[in-house]
Amino acid sequence: MAFAQLHCVESLTQAKENEQTDALIVMGPFDRVEDTELSEAIRAAQQSDQRVGKETLLLLQTDVPGNRLVVAPTGPLNRDYDDVRQIFDAAAKAAKIAQDAGARHPVLMLNAVDTQDERYQQAYLAAYLGFCQALYQPLEAREAHGEDEIEPTKAVTLVGALNADWAMAVEAGKRVARDLAGTEPERMAPPRFAEYCRQAFAHTPVKVTVIDDYQQLQHEYPLAAAVGRASIEVERHRPCVIRLEYKGANPERTVMFAGKGIVYDTGGADLKVGGHMAGMSRDKGGAAAVAGFVKTVAEVQPDNINVIAEIAAVRNSIGSDAFVADEIITGHSGKRVRIGNTDAEGRLAMADLLSHLREEAAASEVPCDLYTVATLTGHAALSKGPYSALVPNGAARKAQVAQQLFEQGEVFGDPAEISWSRREDFDFVKGRTLCDDLLSSNNGPSATTARGHQFPMAFLVGVSGLDAHGIDSDKPLNYVHVDIAGSGVEGGDWQHGKPTAAPVTMLAGHYLRK
Repeated sequence: MAFAQLHCVESLTQAKENEQTDALIVMGPFDRVEDTELSEAIRAAQQSDQRVGKETLLLLQTDVPGNRLVVAPTGPLNRDYDDVRQIFDAAAKAAKIAQDAGARHPVLMLNAVDTQDERYQQAYLAAYLGFCQALYQPLEAREAHGEDEIEPTKAVTLVGALNADWAMAVEAGKRVARDLAGTEPERMAPPRFAEYCRQAFAHTPVKVTVIDDYQQLQHEYPLAAAVGRASIEVERHRPCVIRLEYKGANPERTVMFAGKGIVYDTGGADLKVGGHMAGMSRDKGGAAAVAGFVKTVAEVQPDNINVIAEIAAVRNSIGSDAFVADEIITGHSGKRVRIGNTDAEGRLAMADLLSHLREEAAASEVPCDLYTVATLTGHAALSKGPYSALVPNGAARKAQVAQQLFEQGEVFGDPAEISWSRREDFDFVKGRTLCDDLLSSNNGPSATTARGHQFPMAFLVGVSGLDAHGIDSDKPLNYVHVDIAGSGVEGGDWQHGKPTAAPVTMLAGHYLRK
């Protein structure tokens, strides 16, 4: 798995000593230029082209690597709404221009960026990650054409103070997340999703366990098994649960994840129509992000945390054996769930994972944080735009887990917004009769349902048994639901947009920061 390897130096002079460097990319606001030699060159260029410093441009410039100078403006960085993503975006635009121009080992340098400003403390990391995001090519393309052919840039040098190993660990995780999220439904059908995980974690401290026996799934993960029921007759589509475990040497906390891995979502019996099925191979973005974060953990190998992740890799197929609305299915926790809409399958796939993790967390002597991560609702995309939605329970709210994630997301350029769960959300999912304990959803689109991305969190709390671990209990457990329906792909284009790997960077910044 190749991506641009990072080398960090203290000065441009040191960067130029490496004869392989072949372009210089300068990012930042260009109302002033800090390097004297470059300032003279840029001022001269501006006299003949007023776009210089306003648009990302390639200039011919002697005395820089490869005689290629890419000026990548961020615009102002001192306004109320400016943030480090502007550096990420500038690096992404410049990376493509430099590579298309023939550069294979460019140098990245910031101009007039105050890295002492809290907003830009991770500016160097953002520059590297933006560079890698732009040059990433999908897994199927790499397999068809060869990595060397379509990802020719193998190295990048950064002028600045950044731990290169840490930065590459984050990028390694993001690359796994992009591969898993963005790959088409046959190449990343459940068994092949599991095989990719086995390969990604081979020769690492992460233990990979795959449960693919359908009778065992029915017994231990009955709600996920129901979602995958119509796929059983097609061997290559059969569901599985993938468990990833990392143990730190001296753990102070265990972080647990349930990831939604719907490898293709037809909507099931509540079939998606009118062209709304296109892009549903990306409905595994939550599971992809979970696996990506674990990959970063495997690279960093922290001593102070354990990480346990369970992923439901399931295809929500349509067929004669498909589960349907009105069915009542008993989950792992013993809660009876009336199905409200088969297109609200992601919460069902994660429900039993979360129930298993809840049992482990309740028995643990080490404090635990629990998460569900999913491309769950159109409502999250509509209400939060390109930001991940964080919905904490009472214990996580009291411990300020979501607030801390929010702050790290701002600093690391992987931003989120917080939504609070309310009593109306829990009322919404209450069973309506003595036959059922919970209703999985209403039968309308989440985007037109009031509190459409908050009430699923209440369902997950109830169906997993976490309602017995609220702030009123003897054993409160921190839990945050993370909906990445708005943040999971660039531009919100679920059919063609490049996966962003949200919220891998935010989680790494919170739990693995170096």
